[in-house]
Amino acid sequence: QAQLVESGGGLVQAGGSLRLSCAASGRTFSRNAKAWFRQAPGKEREFVAAIIASGSKPDYADSVKGRFTISRDDAKNTVYLQMNSLKPEDTAVYYCAAGVSGNYYSDYAWGSWGQGTQVTVSS
Repeated sequence: QAQLVESGGGLVQAGGSLRLSCAASGRTFSRNAKAWFRQAPGKEREFVAAIIASGSKPDYADSVKGRFTISRDDAKNTVYLQMNSLKPEDTAVYYCAAGVSGNYYSDYAWGSWGQGTQVTVSS
């Protein structure tokens, strides 16, 4: 399994931007599908975005389409989440995931997880 470490979270005002990074170790990470999930207080972890392979079309939750962009740099073993036009409802702990088997919208399908990074959006 890949070992994943997220960074880039923080406190930002509504309308602002943040870029999250997820660096990984593990020789197979560069070929793995990758995703971002988030979990707000009192809520279940939910799908945010996924990119299955280099050059493939990313997929996004409806709530973030047009505002968030997932990208990957396989040479650096890193996946990114650029978040623009942030809203208070985007406040959550954001997790990156790698290695999927099955329905990639479900967190149960992913094999490796980072520890999470907190994103707080103030109104």
